[in-house]
Amino acid sequence: MTQKPRSVKPAVLAAAALASLLALTACSGGANAGDGGDAGLKVVATTTQLTDFASEVGGDDIELTGLLAPNASAHHFDPSPADLLALGEADVLIVNGADLESFVDDAVDASGFDGTIITAADGIDLDEAKHITAEGAATDEHEHEHEHEHAGDAEHAEADHDHDHADEAEHDHDHGDVNPHIWTSPKNAVGMVTEIADGLAAADADHAGDYEQRAASYTERLQELDTWIAAQFERVPADERVLVSGHDSLRYYLHDYGIEFAGSILPSFEDNAEPSAAEIDALVASIAEHGVRAVFVESSMSPKLAQTIADEAGVEVVDSENLYADSLGAPDSDGATYIGATVHNTELILDAWGAQVDAVPDSLQG
Repeated sequence: MTQKPRSVKPAVLAAAALASLLALTACSGGANAGDGGDAGLKVVATTTQLTDFASEVGGDDIELTGLLAPNASAHHFDPSPADLLALGEADVLIVNGADLESFVDDAVDASGFDGTIITAADGIDLDEAKHITAEGAATDEHEHEHEHEHAGDAEHAEADHDHDHADEAEHDHDHGDVNPHIWTSPKNAVGMVTEIADGLAAADADHAGDYEQRAASYTERLQELDTWIAAQFERVPADERVLVSGHDSLRYYLHDYGIEFAGSILPSFEDNAEPSAAEIDALVASIAEHGVRAVFVESSMSPKLAQTIADEAGVEVVDSENLYADSLGAPDSDGATYIGATVHNTELILDAWGAQVDAVPDSLQG
């Protein structure tokens, strides 16, 4: 999947700072001097979700560094000298894949990392992910065409149509065939965790059994999470399961639980795309057509545009609490872990729909 190139100047500039930092570290006896020696396999993970997965699987057998901060965008990141230092010293780098992390190649080059790379996306069926992405793209295209058929000014509609297709072509160029937010499906999370466990076991054979045991235990919890979520949405009539999100970040979650995607505020997989006036008008019309009850905001996005669209559509905007999509939340939040964030999202959506929610099983608490 091809992505539009982004500026990598900060990463390149940070490489120079890294050399100085390495020299200082060498003089002081190392980054972990005084901690009692080797803390285990040194692992760096890119996204907050991967960091949580790695923590669950690696336990005390790894020394873990997460690059992305809570509530930050998973699409745009410039590593600091400290990030590059951690990466340069790492034995293992865990990435999402599916062309999410455009910064990785430059960060690897700048840091001198020469360890093992585990690509979590290798643990899922990418052909199925492409199919789900294509289904969504076809639905979105139908919505665009439907709205333009009802435009009052045919010439203006045609111009908007051409403009929208140009925007869509650019978005396709940015992201290729797979929506990269693969972790939002607990089923996909199981495959990603298995891939991480296999990679850690290969990199550290002495603790392979421990990694596999922890992964199996965590996988059971992810499967319980999937079962609990499915039971909640099954009680909601199918024609009422319709969602508008901040950007197209929940595609796999929605697919798993039979939720129709009526559109997103930002017309892209990314969370910094700018919608055109025609796209905003089409989304407002889609909200009315589908009887959407609420517009949701994600933790990595500003709520201002969502509020504007919700006001125009005459529906509620849910922004006092955010959905966790690109990122997990702060350590003291409901979204501090992958399971906690996914439970939070499920409860938030169902509450906005006025639906009953069962108590969360003890196995999914904490």
